[in-house]
Amino acid sequence: MKVAIIGGTGFVGSYLVDELLAGGHRPRLLVRAGSEHKVPARERCDLITGKVSQAEALAECVSGADALIYLVGILREFPARGITFEAIQYQGFVDSLAAARAAGIDRVVLMSANGVEQAAVAYQQTKRRAEQHLAESGVHWTVFRPSVIFGDPRGRMEFCTQLKAELVDPPLPATLFFPGINPLTAGDQPMSPVFVGDVARCFAACLDDPASFGQIYPLGGPRVLSWKEIVGTIARAGGRRGKLTMPAPAWGVKAVARVFEGFAWFPLTADQVTMLMQGNEADGSRAFTQFGIEPTRFGESALGYLARG
Repeated sequence: MKVAIIGGTGFVGSYLVDELLAGGHRPRLLVRAGSEHKVPARERCDLITGKVSQAEALAECVSGADALIYLVGILREFPARGITFEAIQYQGFVDSLAAARAAGIDRVVLMSANGVEQAAVAYQQTKRRAEQHLAESGVHWTVFRPSVIFGDPRGRMEFCTQLKAELVDPPLPATLFFPGINPLTAGDQPMSPVFVGDVARCFAACLDDPASFGQIYPLGGPRVLSWKEIVGTIARAGGRRGKLTMPAPAWGVKAVARVFEGFAWFPLTADQVTMLMQGNEADGSRAFTQFGIEPTRFGESALGYLARG
């Protein structure tokens, strides 16, 4: 099967390319100029140079393909540079789907995110609208909603590597947020970290599985941990056992973030604090059972890559 991938040079995309090649598929990737080196085994892939905002590039990427997988997402937006949730997570998908349908593609898989049904912030709203647009398109569709994804970043942005750099490695105590005024609840937010290889296997396995058509699958790992437990696990895996933590009121952090989030150097946005306080717990057992995957448990042994950083 020839599979067009939008977002194939990213973190999840690199693992998905590996899975597709192992399954005998031929990936067709939309690649920004100068990013060709990010594609594993690129001699076995079809690379189309361009951006998701370029109609001609999209049309070429989906030409001759049997399926479309859309992986593109951002964690924060910078409107002055044209990087917005609306443009990338919604309109980019709408345009990609239109190109796919014009090319006769009837199989589309979308990476959404756990928690989008809450639609509390623009990140969730645009992901949710993309899901709805896909469900109304008339194609055979599947949506995956991963929790936070971990795994060797291969030189890309990744959840645990980023937390290590921003919270664990600095000499100051790691910040744990709490709602309201009770600091005893700091860091209690539940999470279900899911291994990137397991996510990629789900995407690849669902392509020719009719039972997955019209389905939305949460993807969470087999362990539910609190934010505090996750930070502690990352610290131990990265050689910072005994890392101190400090409670901070979420409302105060959000107020500061609203002032500085427009600057790339500031580590988080107010919306990211909102989503963190929601928690990110997801049960991935339905997908893993259906696709015959034994999910990887989040823990120090699975985070060995952090010791190299």
